[in-house]
Amino acid sequence: MSATALTLSSDQVVWRPRVNPWAIAATVSMAAFIEVLDTSVANVALPYIAGGLGASYDDSTWVLTSYLAANAIVLPISGWLAELIGRKRYFMTSLAIFTVSSLLCGLAPNLPLLLLFRAVQGVGGGGLQPMAQAILNDTFPPEQRGSAFAVYGITAVLAPTVGPMLGGWITDNYSWRWIFFITLPVVLLALYLTHTLVEDPPFLRRIKSGGIRVDYIGISMLTLGVGSLQVVLDKGQEDDWFGSHFITTLAITATVCLISLVIWEWFRKEPIIDVRMFKSFNFAAANLMMFMMGFMLFSTLVLIPEFLQTLMGYTAELAGLVLSGGGVVLLVMMPIVGRLSSKIQARWLIATGWLCLAIGLFYCGHQIDLFVSFRFAMWLRVAQVVGIGFLFVPITAAGYIGVPPEKGNTASGLINFMRNIGGSIGTSVVTTMIVRRAQYHQQILVGHITPDSPAYRSALHALGSKIGHSGLQAGDAQDQAIARFYELVHQQGGALSYMDTFWVLGALCSIMFVLAFFLKKNDPGAGGDVAVG
Repeated sequence: MSATALTLSSDQVVWRPRVNPWAIAATVSMAAFIEVLDTSVANVALPYIAGGLGASYDDSTWVLTSYLAANAIVLPISGWLAELIGRKRYFMTSLAIFTVSSLLCGLAPNLPLLLLFRAVQGVGGGGLQPMAQAILNDTFPPEQRGSAFAVYGITAVLAPTVGPMLGGWITDNYSWRWIFFITLPVVLLALYLTHTLVEDPPFLRRIKSGGIRVDYIGISMLTLGVGSLQVVLDKGQEDDWFGSHFITTLAITATVCLISLVIWEWFRKEPIIDVRMFKSFNFAAANLMMFMMGFMLFSTLVLIPEFLQTLMGYTAELAGLVLSGGGVVLLVMMPIVGRLSSKIQARWLIATGWLCLAIGLFYCGHQIDLFVSFRFAMWLRVAQVVGIGFLFVPITAAGYIGVPPEKGNTASGLINFMRNIGGSIGTSVVTTMIVRRAQYHQQILVGHITPDSPAYRSALHALGSKIGHSGLQAGDAQDQAIARFYELVHQQGGALSYMDTFWVLGALCSIMFVLAFFLKKNDPGAGGDVAVG
């Protein structure tokens, strides 16, 4: 046993759970999977929810916003909450809140009550992902943590792929209420297994017995700051960003509160968020990369289906099926990368992931057009997710390098917060880029369609004549031809906007590829625990 490992925590080295650690891994990963699934499964059900509750579609989008805002507020303080009441007790409490609120969401008689229950559900769900990751980190010996994180990683990156397809199938064949009911048996099983199998390590029990003071000022600034930020991200494009006084007010509130929160927590003896952990370059870089991985994962989940639905006429279910190939690839890759992480330095795997993702995105930006087939669209998705498969496990492992065991809960909360907020920002950025770049390209294309252009006059005359053969009057045929030209310009401008977006995402991944080489070296044989350089 190395002296370095001994100085970390003797309890952490000696302690092992009483039951098979893989049973614990299956239990906590099951709970995390359901939580991530529930984040995305409601997306496609919004029109059905609006219709069933007599609300507008714009109002129904608050079903997503209320959940994400509450979830984002809880994530960064989940480590503090675990220390306050004990990690196992906090995990079970989160499961119980999630279960009861899911039932209430399915029974909600109107939209205001549904929004309230979704916010409560977000509070419960916010503790599941980080605590599942922290439990795996403490349950497994260092050399097996890569494989354990791979099991958890499957839940984090596969559930957003499965969610829209499952939600669409349920709402098409049953009722939107079943998207909340269907998770109940699984969550109840996870609650029972957690009570039976999971236990807190000795060093966590020591922390819990010491007592923790509640930082009401910090909690207030966190709630206002993160809640406002989430609403800005979800509603910004819909309300024209800073053209809206509502969005501008929330953006200012988020900025002031979050900056004040960092300053306040930095100087507190017992902070609810230990922002001083970001003094470690390695921890800060790993969090930045997890932020960017969430950014890429969720933004690419939006791009392909939206392209197929808005420009090529795919149904939501068919567009969701295009993502299924990528889900299968991730399912296969995660265990392999988990094994590799015990043999290869994390930073080399991370660099490989960013390189593959950059190449895949550049390839999509070059190849995507209005003539892609279903099969080729599926392969484009596969080209994107190969890189993501190399990222989740090693970035998670790199985030724990040099982190003391007693800070594991806090590290998990921050890492998961960064991934989720990255996903929210990524979704907002790409949807805004698509709209703005489509407008730009349409202006450019329209500039070439002028009455004095011989090519345009010739094409318009030919199309008008062809339409006129169907029996329309000459004037009506001409109007139809102009309308079709406008639709063509709209489609071409939209396609070019997606190409631009893929190229920008590829450039961001290239920057992350370079940053990967600045991460600390780790000893893969020791599971990444010991920094050696």
